[in-house]
Amino acid sequence: MASIIKKSPEEQHRQKAFGWAARDASGVLSPFKFSRRATGDEDVAFKVLYCGICHSDLHNIKNEWGSSTYPLVPGHEIVGIVTEVGSKVQKFKVGDRVGVGCLVGACRSCDSCSQHLENYCPKMVLTYKSIDYDGNTTYGGYSDIMVVNEHYAIHFPENLPLDAGAPLLCAGITVYSPLKYYGLDKPGLHIGVVGLGGLGHVAVKFAKAFGVKVTVISTSPAKMSEAIQHLGADAFLVSRDPEQMRGAMGTMDGIIDTVSAFHPLMPLIGLLKSDGKLVMVGAPEKPLELAVFPLLAGRKTVAGSMIGGLKETQEMIDFAGKHNITADVEVIPMDYVNTAMERLVKADVRY
Repeated sequence: MASIIKKSPEEQHRQKAFGWAARDASGVLSPFKFSRRATGDEDVAFKVLYCGICHSDLHNIKNEWGSSTYPLVPGHEIVGIVTEVGSKVQKFKVGDRVGVGCLVGACRSCDSCSQHLENYCPKMVLTYKSIDYDGNTTYGGYSDIMVVNEHYAIHFPENLPLDAGAPLLCAGITVYSPLKYYGLDKPGLHIGVVGLGGLGHVAVKFAKAFGVKVTVISTSPAKMSEAIQHLGADAFLVSRDPEQMRGAMGTMDGIIDTVSAFHPLMPLIGLLKSDGKLVMVGAPEKPLELAVFPLLAGRKTVAGSMIGGLKETQEMIDFAGKHNITADVEVIPMDYVNTAMERLVKADVRY
């Protein structure tokens, strides 16, 4: 009987690659040799210069969502310079600035894909820990090179710094997409942003660029000066202060909730005007309680949103370039990554 011989990650393809991978649920990252596919006719290959550390990377390396496979090379906020293009590539040339976000494949034929919403495709291929269409595991941007179909690559404007622009490929599109889709991008509207972390601080910047009045809602009074003086928010609410929350009831057209920890929704729903929208973009591990009556009394909506399709992601990056929107980042060397993950656990990061 014939036996099946599985190739090692280093032997699966011809193009040698180097990265940092977690080998088990301890989440410890260490140097890892593997391989990328040869640059196909519709592929773009690029040298990775920067890759954002997203909180979802931390969840995945520790298998906290139960879907991780090892070895796991994380990273889906990836930017660099194009080194090779396939013969049929139209959007890119060698030397272009390029980015790759959370997905590197989709079926391109379902209803979602036909509406440029590859992020909701049931056969979406994630940038790492997914099985690609060639049957091999995808590896992310904590690595030296990437190869991707040009459809999933994003052009970076010349004026947008690659390091501070990289997190926009996840955090940026995660807040830009719901602001646009739910109509919270109209000048003169008043929106709340819950949480002032990686997602929240970018949400404030995009909303202000749209001409929207922004109130940051946080449990931490210490973040008030940062929100208003540094990020340009118009107001600040301490969510644990009942008097402040009562004073703001019924004043907001929409709220972008970026918090991934368990938290009460009732006080936030109370801040909404009639027809107001509370949009969840954080992902708490435990179910949140949702009372129905406050929704009925005002025809209010609680909704969700997850990143965006490739067309909208390019639109977001172009908008960021036009309005000089970047993430506030700390740039670290690759061999500092395990310390960086420990700091992420302690929330010792801005942003």
